[in-house]
Amino acid sequence: MQTINKIIADFASFVWGLPLLILLIGGGLYLLILSRFLPFRYLGHAIQVLRGKYDNPEDKGEISHFQALTTALSSTIGMGNIAGVAVAISIGGPGAVFWMWISAIIGMSTKFFTSSLAIMYRGEDSEGNTQGGPMYFITEGLGKHWKPLAVFFSLCGLIGALPVFNVNQLTQAINDIVLKPNGVAVNFTSNLIIGICLVTITSIVILGGLNRISKVASKLVPSMVLLYFVLILVILFVNVDVVPTYFKLIFTDAFAAENYKGDAFLGGLLGGLIILGIRRGAFSNEAGIGTAPLAHGAAKTNEPIREGLVAMLGPAIDTLIVCTLTALAILVTGVWQTTEANGVSLTANAFGAAMPTFGRYLLLLCIVVFSVSSLFSYAYYGGKCLSFLVGEKNKHYYNYFYILSIILGATTSLALMINLIDGVFALMAIPTMTATLILAPKVLKEAKAYFKRTKNA
Repeated sequence: MQTINKIIADFASFVWGLPLLILLIGGGLYLLILSRFLPFRYLGHAIQVLRGKYDNPEDKGEISHFQALTTALSSTIGMGNIAGVAVAISIGGPGAVFWMWISAIIGMSTKFFTSSLAIMYRGEDSEGNTQGGPMYFITEGLGKHWKPLAVFFSLCGLIGALPVFNVNQLTQAINDIVLKPNGVAVNFTSNLIIGICLVTITSIVILGGLNRISKVASKLVPSMVLLYFVLILVILFVNVDVVPTYFKLIFTDAFAAENYKGDAFLGGLLGGLIILGIRRGAFSNEAGIGTAPLAHGAAKTNEPIREGLVAMLGPAIDTLIVCTLTALAILVTGVWQTTEANGVSLTANAFGAAMPTFGRYLLLLCIVVFSVSSLFSYAYYGGKCLSFLVGEKNKHYYNYFYILSIILGATTSLALMINLIDGVFALMAIPTMTATLILAPKVLKEAKAYFKRTKNA
């Protein structure tokens, strides 16, 4: 069993290593340069689309641009933003944040292309319903002989969308922030109760389908991001005297790597720091993995470029805003230098230091909502993958499998399963990015035609 554990752990570590980063970051950089920074030139237009200026109820699709974005964000804003940033800072110091920003900027370009393709090449499921996502733009855009790549994506999606890691970390956060400090015994029974609560909430939402998921996400995600923003502003206000110092340190430390404690890589400490920051950023915003196009492919629009521009805002909100807020809270409170805590515990220490009585509980509220909302989205993603493989009428079976995995995640700390899901999730990037890089010129051709039409309208 130890040998199997080691093999799976090595597999996850390898998949999330340099080859994936080259594919995600190198591919994203290529798309950014190929498009001459096109997504960024139309940022204002993207916000107009998001606000509903171009909505047409007659267009194909199930949900609005705003609902598609919040559904995609509900899966990316979670433990990666709260625990992942803490891990990056505890290993890499303030400089890691800068490289997370770089990852987000490149990721914005990737999301633009992948989500534009999700609308450009929508297909039909076994029931004749219009569907979008990497498996459909692979088969519709590249041709039926590429179907094995689409099947590979869907098979990886079945496992990669399972919420074991998320639930495991959420249970840990509830134990560390609420139960243990108040003298409540943490054991299998307490974890099972947490698991049953999560299953109940998740079941009510996911069994109602995409419309219910998108409606819940469109209310939960913006309100929690706003609450999180306000809480961080309080922390920054309490520590206002050191904010400029640490903000400057993010830039200076990014190239000096004075606080890097990880493995030296490529260019020594700096190379290790760059890899760490970019990897954490990519893990947080999921650009290029292929999850976001599954949500954006259901948007009610006949204009692919509009949805691509809306999707591009995802990494900006997820990494440039939410991750930066977490980073500043950890840095200005000084907990990254005064404690050995890591992950979510480090972030909780930052909130506790600035708001001693209730800070940790308010953070927990954000963690719970971010994590639970991600459970809704991933259930939809996994169901969509199963629908592609075995037909629309059978996709509901995934929900039962998914609900069982929530109980498993809450009651066990199966490193083997968490590593397996982590590794397989990363493999989804191979078919997504391969198809995107091949089809990128068609997106640019469509973009040129779209902006010409918009200008003349």
